[in-house]
Amino acid sequence: MPKNKIQKQEIFRDLNERIKKSKSVVFAGFNALGVKDNEVLRSKLRAENSEYYVAKKTLLDLALKENKIEVDVKALDGKVAAVFSYEDEVASAKILGNFLKDKEKAGKIVFLGGILDGKFLSQSQVEALAKLPSKQELYAKLVGSLNAPISGFVNVMAGNLRGLVTVLKSVAEKK
Repeated sequence: MPKNKIQKQEIFRDLNERIKKSKSVVFAGFNALGVKDNEVLRSKLRAENSEYYVAKKTLLDLALKENKIEVDVKALDGKVAAVFSYEDEVASAKILGNFLKDKEKAGKIVFLGGILDGKFLSQSQVEALAKLPSKQELYAKLVGSLNAPISGFVNVMAGNLRGLVTVLKSVAEKK
């Protein structure tokens, strides 16, 4: 059933707010995605403070232009869903990427492009973004790198003490 003008204005305002709040947007084509798969994907995205939103290309295009983002959404193939990331810029791309890796879901949803820092990303750029480590993984690597010299220093100091204890023990055994 077609939407009336008031409903379209409400959707436009809603899209406008989501675009302003989001740190990144990923566009996905979802031609064969079933209801069950759709719900699973939405719950995974919600867990990462991301949101899957389907709207008409015309309304999405108008909302992007309202936010001074030059993207031609109408040129994207098929039905388009916008996935908004509100905290981690890479989270939505990673979740969609992991979803695509599942053989049962392959071909049901595809990357079409995205927006990061107000610039359009091509399909290949979004796929590369999906392969990047998440913020939590990067934080863990950073902490590990910062902790490595300290751990090494502690092991060197403990090694000297172990060597002294070994020498003293062998001297005590000889006497």
